[in-house]
Amino acid sequence: MKSPLDLQIDGHVAVLTLNNPPANTWTAESLRGLAATVEELNANRSVYALVVRSVSEKFFSAGADLKVFSDGDKDVAGEMAHLFGRAFETLADFRGVSIAAINGYAMGGGLEVALACDLRVAEEQALMALPEARVGLLPCAGGTQLLTHLVGEGWAKRIILCGEQVTARKALEIGLVEEVVATGDSFAAAMTLAQEVGNQSPMAVAYCKKLVQTCRHAPLEKGRALEREYFVKLFDGEDQREGVQAFLEKRQPKWQNS
Repeated sequence: MKSPLDLQIDGHVAVLTLNNPPANTWTAESLRGLAATVEELNANRSVYALVVRSVSEKFFSAGADLKVFSDGDKDVAGEMAHLFGRAFETLADFRGVSIAAINGYAMGGGLEVALACDLRVAEEQALMALPEARVGLLPCAGGTQLLTHLVGEGWAKRIILCGEQVTARKALEIGLVEEVVATGDSFAAAMTLAQEVGNQSPMAVAYCKKLVQTCRHAPLEKGRALEREYFVKLFDGEDQREGVQAFLEKRQPKWQNS
């Protein structure tokens, strides 16, 4: 039996393929697997970036399998909500840079996993939505929070409260994705971004990511103070010295992730 998640490592880039056809729905198994995989990657100091892609040509992910909730069992609902939250929060806290290659329908939990990534590349035919309210549910894996942070309250309400599906072009316009590419090109574009991440100091990138995400919940004064704190902390490792020396010597740096 194939795993619903397939992990490959290419140099400093980890590629996680959603492999639960036909629609890459999330299950308890795959949610546990996602959290465990990201934790494993966090411990692998040679991995700087993570690309999340789909094996399907039609679906990035259709989200949860609604059959799980068909009998109205609150205990099941609570367990699945916990698993969704833990999996996607673990992904959001990935030490490196995560990039979603959205090649088709990204619905419900399928969009929420993309929202948990740092960057999103969408193919021109992709459609994105959080349609949970249509079936009496709501996004419980960060959708209401992360979508609002990205696109603002007005568009978040249109997508969540009105059930509006968003095309790739509209998603780019409102800030839901960072790039739109031709059909079939999302993985290559995501890999290009991932390789660019490798040109930066992985320690500096990790600190910068924490600082950017601090803006979601902390006042400006705290963010400014953390900037100075993390800047000095970089001098505890080797990469800041290597980066400066490589620049002065006009060569490419050899990062140690330390």
